Amino acid sequence: MLRKLTSAVCTVAVVGLGVVATTSPAEAANKTYKNCTALNKAYPHGVGKPGARDKTSGKPVTNFTRSAAIYKKNTKSDRDKDGIACEKK
Repeated sequence: MLRKLTSAVCTVAVVGLGVVATTSPAEAANKTYKNCTALNKAYPHGVGKPGARDKTSGKPVTNFTRSAAIYKKNTKSDRDKDGIACEKK
């Protein structure tokens, strides 16, 4: 009887862990933001594709977060189409 109970508890624990482990921190961060104000709260200098370069006549922003997945979800916020959404110095 004790073995059956232990086996059942272990099975429930394993199944429960499988459900919890399906959402990673990277997936949680990969979301669409309403506007640049909201995006800049999470990513103060903006989000860009790896290898993107800031279009500017002054000093370019280089300290933005590089993430193709997050940029893709927030492409609408890249007004100058340089591959960096919501860049700020």
